[in-house]
Amino acid sequence: MHPARRPRRRILLGAGCVAAAAATALATAGPPAAAGPGGGAGHEPKQPVATGRGGAVASVDLDASRAGISVLRRGGNAIDAAVATAATLGVTEPFVAGPGGGGFMVVYLAKQHRVITIDGRETCPAACTTDLFVENGKPLGFEEARHSGLAVGVPGMVDTWAQAAKRYGKRSFAQDLQPAIQRARRGFIVDDTFVQETKESLADLQAFTSSRRLFLKDGQPLPVGTRLRNPDLARTYRLLAQHGPRYLYDGPLATAIARTVQHPPVWKGTPLNVRPGIMTTKDLARYHAEEPAPTHVAYRGYDVYGMPPPSSGGSTTGEALNILSGYPMSSESRALALHHYLESLRYSFADRNRYVGDPDYVDVPLHGLLDPAFAATRRCLITDQAAASPVAPGDPHPPYTGCSSGGTAAPAPDHEQSTNNIVTADKWGNVVAYTNTIEHFAGTGMTVPGYGFLLNNEMTDFDFVPATPGTPDVNLPAGGKIPRSSMNPTVVLRDGKPAFAVGSPGGATIITTVLQILINRIDFGMSMEQAIAAPRVGNFNTPTSFAEQAFLDSPVAKQLEDEHGQKFSLVTGPLQLDKEIGAATAVELLSGNRFRADAEPVRRGGGSALVVRPN
Repeated sequence: MHPARRPRRRILLGAGCVAAAAATALATAGPPAAAGPGGGAGHEPKQPVATGRGGAVASVDLDASRAGISVLRRGGNAIDAAVATAATLGVTEPFVAGPGGGGFMVVYLAKQHRVITIDGRETCPAACTTDLFVENGKPLGFEEARHSGLAVGVPGMVDTWAQAAKRYGKRSFAQDLQPAIQRARRGFIVDDTFVQETKESLADLQAFTSSRRLFLKDGQPLPVGTRLRNPDLARTYRLLAQHGPRYLYDGPLATAIARTVQHPPVWKGTPLNVRPGIMTTKDLARYHAEEPAPTHVAYRGYDVYGMPPPSSGGSTTGEALNILSGYPMSSESRALALHHYLESLRYSFADRNRYVGDPDYVDVPLHGLLDPAFAATRRCLITDQAAASPVAPGDPHPPYTGCSSGGTAAPAPDHEQSTNNIVTADKWGNVVAYTNTIEHFAGTGMTVPGYGFLLNNEMTDFDFVPATPGTPDVNLPAGGKIPRSSMNPTVVLRDGKPAFAVGSPGGATIITTVLQILINRIDFGMSMEQAIAAPRVGNFNTPTSFAEQAFLDSPVAKQLEDEHGQKFSLVTGPLQLDKEIGAATAVELLSGNRFRADAEPVRRGGGSALVVRPN
């Protein structure tokens, strides 16, 4: 038996200011309008780089970044800006964000000179068992499990926002929601990336009457240039601003979420077999976002902070950095340095897959995984040739002896691909990296009727059955348990002061993306703009490393194959989004109280970087 997760107590906030009245129109899509590049409400294009003063925001979306900047200009801090940006992404990027999901936030608090984290990841309902996704003795297929009520975890997003604003913001939760309320009422312009994401999840959106009404036209994706308004979500945010997070966790919205999970609004024409879920209003009432201590490793004069378990981001990145610290990466040939990078991932993922789960349910040897002495026992297994994967996990329990390897390798990655990442910084020196998600594009595909947001399929991040017979599996479902995540919001300090913050979407590729950006910036001397734009490659303890086409076309890829025995395959899929690895955002604190915000120039249609006062 797994121990029951301790009750998640919630901070109840008083009523805040009420937003302007919601739009009365019930139609979700207005007449087509001319689309500005990047899908913003105006006509100016998104910019991937911005430098200036007063604070900075970077996200995947122009409207969302503007929301964060508007809060900074009105006296809010980086935490307020992160909340406002995330809530607005729930409007403009509904397939990867919104109140129906969860995430992890890493925050540097300038006044306290410390880094804190907020774990707002979704939890499994109390009735969950290890057989959650098992029928007739066999595991369900991923897609069968995903578009079901069984896949929905108790959403942690709203409690994260409210807790962050209450404890660390300068404005109220209600004030931080105002930009999102306005954007939901006014709508945004559908761009090509939005259409691509709709196509990715079309069968799921078609399966539910509430999603068909909100996101489709005659059962098909909205045309590029359509103005998509969401008065239901505007009303939801307005009610949350008025009543606080309790409206979602033990108010009318809790009832609506539980009803949607237990009785999905299935369209009669769908060929999908949509299974009902087991979440109750009591599950929602028990939820509370927690604040575990961050992970920390030292790397070449920098202090790198990340999320602890149940996220595997901080521990896996930290272990890989500890392994790489034993190599002179900056003076090695680029091929040898990237060989060491790929091998550090191979061994770190072996340990991640075996040991990292929800620490309230399994013993996660975090101290050992982040111990440089343990990393040395993994480094000594690395040669100038690629190891034959899957390599076995090490033993991160001291005392460490010799080259550490033993046990059975566990399979790699989770499916959590439709994440988003926000970075913010303010004039007081506070910095936030915030990665959040509803898991797959469009989550389960289920929109809560009358409330305008999609529900996550986060429970499919659990292993459906034990990954390796005879080996303990740390990532099986249980009541109240959180599935393992790869989200990796990262804050980096130098000499005790924030240097930069970075994060990315992309499932398990989040870890490889963030690690590659770190070595690009720290070891290879790239600017952050270059570090983000560089072609990406990674490994999950698999025989073949995955890579973008631009990397495969580079001379260094052939060197890695010829000189180090590395093997590569193209990351691919039916849509352009499937051919890209990650979509990072970052913010750097420069001298003279200046900031530099960076986002993707191309991936996922490019990101949006803004500062309060450009120069």
